[in-house]
Amino acid sequence: MSSARRPLLTATAAATLLCALWFVPSANATADGPARTAPSANPSPQVMTQARVASAQAAASGSETRLADTGSFDTTPYVLGGTVFLTLGAGFVAYSIRRERLGF
Repeated sequence: MSSARRPLLTATAAATLLCALWFVPSANATADGPARTAPSANPSPQVMTQARVASAQAAASGSETRLADTGSFDTTPYVLGGTVFLTLGAGFVAYSIRRERLGF
């Protein structure tokens, strides 16, 4: 394969990955507004009972809980993982530049 095609293939692979990631839905834990249901859709009695029980439990607990609220703000694993991958990427770039200069 010629060296002129290599950047084109890399750019194509990167563009394909970005396009694929564009369609990945976001994982927001909270709703932007009130939930919308179809006007003709009436909730079943079981759903209404579950909603009343959940509402009573939330009122009894005294604190407002939100979706996906774990109460943990420990970001240490994310910071360490990001640092490792950033260092690894910088190492690959440095190795690539060194290899290019030596003419391998």
